[in-house]
Amino acid sequence: MSVRIRPLDETNAIAWDAFVRALPEGSFFHLSAWAKVIAQSFGHATHYALAEQDGAVVGVLPLVRMKTLLFGDLLASTPYCVYGGGLAATSEGADALNEYAFELQAKLRTPCLEYRRFGAADPGWVERPALYYTFRKPIAALTGDDAKDMAANIPRKQRAEVRKASKRGLEIHTNRDVDALFRVYAESVRNLGSPVFPKRYFRALLEAFPEESDVTTVLHNGQAVASVLSFHYKQEVLPYYGGGTREARGLAAADVMYWEVMRRAARDRGATMFDFGRSKADTGAFAFKKNWGFEPEQLHYCYRLAPGAKVPDNNPNNPKFRYFISAWKRLPLPVANAIGPHLVRGLG
Repeated sequence: MSVRIRPLDETNAIAWDAFVRALPEGSFFHLSAWAKVIAQSFGHATHYALAEQDGAVVGVLPLVRMKTLLFGDLLASTPYCVYGGGLAATSEGADALNEYAFELQAKLRTPCLEYRRFGAADPGWVERPALYYTFRKPIAALTGDDAKDMAANIPRKQRAEVRKASKRGLEIHTNRDVDALFRVYAESVRNLGSPVFPKRYFRALLEAFPEESDVTTVLHNGQAVASVLSFHYKQEVLPYYGGGTREARGLAAADVMYWEVMRRAARDRGATMFDFGRSKADTGAFAFKKNWGFEPEQLHYCYRLAPGAKVPDNNPNNPKFRYFISAWKRLPLPVANAIGPHLVRGLG
């Protein structure tokens, strides 16, 4: 039978997610709830589609159109996410979903269609020069002996940092405290020269994934100095949105926080894989993850361009953003928090 393309809705969301979870290459970022989170948090139009054949789901494609005055017009799979692009169990399903995306791009007159791929680029598509990398590593089985478990999972230097941090009176809590997360994350990204996401985005993620998300926060003298929102998918843990205050570095708060995320996920959820998410080459986050013993794996950002269109270059490495970033770092935090969410809509 021919492949039928249907939009994602309440009647097929369960089948969508079951298909994603059953496919080995299906990722947390392909789950259907992202469509609602992105639409409600940023106001973007979502065009999630699934392919059916013989009454069964044979493919899914999450698509979001990001159109802003400052950063242009992009049809992406999927913004704000590390991985994306279509998933298909059959070649017919993959072809039908790609055709759907091509027709939608033409209908919307969107200059760029972007797939975010892990593993390999889409043949025949234009690929961005290597910029983003992901970091993944298996978690060794825990023994219950903290020293042995750290030795099996963390490089020597990071083990020393965690041990030092444990003597500084730090408190660690894992809960769903959006306020603590936002305070720390907002300060952290301002210090890096980046606009912050709106608080409603973090709240929406926790509401959309009630069983698959939590917040781990490190406190010093009762004040949050590091915090991270983590996702749990299959046997993976993904610490995704995290940061620290200026005080956190001297306290090694990030090191103790990520060890707690790793240890807790393995102990309480049976996690066997730690996915540290994406980072740009030659950044502090990139170096931090390498120091933790993770090897970078290139992410393939693939583009289908309309005539005359160019690959988008809305990233901090673009020289035209240099002065903006420098000025943003000096903004008072309340000002950055007020303006940031309006800018970040186009920077997925």
